[in-house]
Amino acid sequence: MDWHHMKSAPKDGSRILVTVRPSEQGAAEVDVAYWARADQFGMEGWRAADSYPGHMIGYAEPELKCWMPLPRANAGQDAATIDEMPAPWEGEDVEELHGSGI
Repeated sequence: MDWHHMKSAPKDGSRILVTVRPSEQGAAEVDVAYWARADQFGMEGWRAADSYPGHMIGYAEPELKCWMPLPRANAGQDAATIDEMPAPWEGEDVEELHGSGI
């Protein structure tokens, strides 16, 4: 699976993998997130999938570099053969994903 520009990420509430940009709080990391509409718990935007009412973890658009679909579960496979979480995108900027479009 390849990383994609955030502008093409689904905003239908489905869970996806995202690369969170590095910051003074830590290195780049991969998280599971979804697009949430505004509700009594927060504004419209990207939320970490492990958020819950009263403890929303939201991401501002610039915090997220890119996305990819969640890997499919493989029923009946050994736990040792199931793929691990992908590494975060390490490129300089999102424009490097799949070429610059020039």
